[in-house]
Amino acid sequence: MIMDTLANALATIQNNEARGHKECVIYPSSKLIARVLNVLKQNGYIEDFEYINDGRGGKFIVKLNGRINKCGAIKPRFSVKKDEYTKWEQEYLPSRDIGILVVSTPYGVMSHREAQAKNLGGILLAFVY
Repeated sequence: MIMDTLANALATIQNNEARGHKECVIYPSSKLIARVLNVLKQNGYIEDFEYINDGRGGKFIVKLNGRINKCGAIKPRFSVKKDEYTKWEQEYLPSRDIGILVVSTPYGVMSHREAQAKNLGGILLAFVY
C-alpha cells in the first residue's frame, strides 16, 4: 500500500535519473502528481510527461532529460508565508538560485519563484535541484 503517492513519484524519478534512464513510469496517478510534473516541465527539469489510462488508476510516462540531481517530497507539508521562502530555500536547496520548491497556493501548484512574484503563500510540497 502506498501512503504518499507524491513522495513515491519523486523517488521513482530520482532513481531513474541516477541510473541514466531516458523515461520512467509513475503509478498510480493523481491530479497532484500531474500538477507537480507540469511545474517540473515548465522549469526544464523533465522533457515531457504523458497520462495513460490503463483502467486501474492510470499512470504517467515521464521523459527525463538528466537535469535532476535530487528531488523529494517535503514532509510534513509545511505552511509558508509570502515572505518566508528564503528560510525554506536554505533548508532544502543547496545554494541560492539553484533548484525550486514546489508550492501549492490558492491559485494552483507553482514554483516558489512564481509564488514570490505573485506575492502568495502556500504549502510546501516538494523540492528539486
